[in-house]
Amino acid sequence: QVQLVESGGGLVQAGGSLRLSCAASGSIFSINAMGWYRQAPGKQRELVAGITSAGSTNYADSVKGRFTISRGNAKNTVYLQLNSLKPEDTAVYYCNADITTAQTMGADYWGQGTQVTVSS
Repeated sequence: QVQLVESGGGLVQAGGSLRLSCAASGSIFSINAMGWYRQAPGKQRELVAGITSAGSTNYADSVKGRFTISRGNAKNTVYLQLNSLKPEDTAVYYCNADITTAQTMGADYWGQGTQVTVSS
């Protein structure tokens, strides 16, 4: 059983910062790409940032220069540093990972989500 557990969300004023963390655990053979998505009320879930096992990153245009994705030394964790937050960044943020186990190759796993609320 694979689990992704997120932490670090909260309420912050516009211009503030937060750091989200996500740790993968379970019977994992390898973790390929990891990423963060977000979903605001009434909107579709969208990719915020992704990082490959080689360390290549990509970002949504709306967060470039403000958010930074990184992976921990153990490679089973991923972080998202959110700086210069805006009210439009308010959403539930979900961790996502492409994980290979003994039973499945390259399956998508999701965390439970963590709320980020930015007040104006």
